[in-house]
Amino acid sequence: MNLENKTAIVTGASGGLGAAISSTLIQNGTKVFGLARNTQALSSLQNKLGSQFIPVSLDISDFEAVKNWVNQTFSENKVPDILINNAGAGSFGKIDEMPSEEWHAMINTNLNGMYYITSQIASLMKKKKEGAHIVNIGSILGSMGRAESAAYCATKYGVQGFSDALFKELRFFNIKVTCFNPGSIDTHFFESSGIAAHSNMLHPQDLANTLVHILQTPDNMLISDITLRPLNPKNPEN
Repeated sequence: MNLENKTAIVTGASGGLGAAISSTLIQNGTKVFGLARNTQALSSLQNKLGSQFIPVSLDISDFEAVKNWVNQTFSENKVPDILINNAGAGSFGKIDEMPSEEWHAMINTNLNGMYYITSQIASLMKKKKEGAHIVNIGSILGSMGRAESAAYCATKYGVQGFSDALFKELRFFNIKVTCFNPGSIDTHFFESSGIAAHSNMLHPQDLANTLVHILQTPDNMLISDITLRPLNPKNPEN
């Protein structure tokens, strides 16, 4: 896909990987609707990225809010070319100590939210003549377990299954679906599980560059699943 003058939706765009993806898409000529709940962070990002970044304060776990925004923003004559399902919640701890609210927050964001927006956008994409691409941000914890991460792993295994089934459903509508599975990223995401970020982790900008490369692959080439991990995951200071 040639990204010039294309339109993308990026969920969880206010920071970390989502912000890096948004920035890299804009550098390649794409207009980005950046969705997140943090209005202030979205405004700051727009000040940095300019008018090609359209901030959208939206909770993707609210189906009616998602449906209303899609209906107000897009139509059969105005269809996004790219959907990046990046928004994710992560809580870590012993299964018998984790509050049920944290379980529900992960299910509602990582699975329900992904379903809500994908179902609405895919319906529009299927009516396009040109190709489209959906990228679901999974995790290496979508194919392997980790102690005190059972709830989070359950959601990321779900992302893996959702993506695999979805690519088989949408491929004949000229819609690509990719499950993008990074290992540890140099952000604050895993701090609640006692893992501090360090420079040997994957860097958001490197991941964003790789994701954009996948979007730019030839029209009849599909990378349906990709796993990315640090070569040396050890903290260099230890």
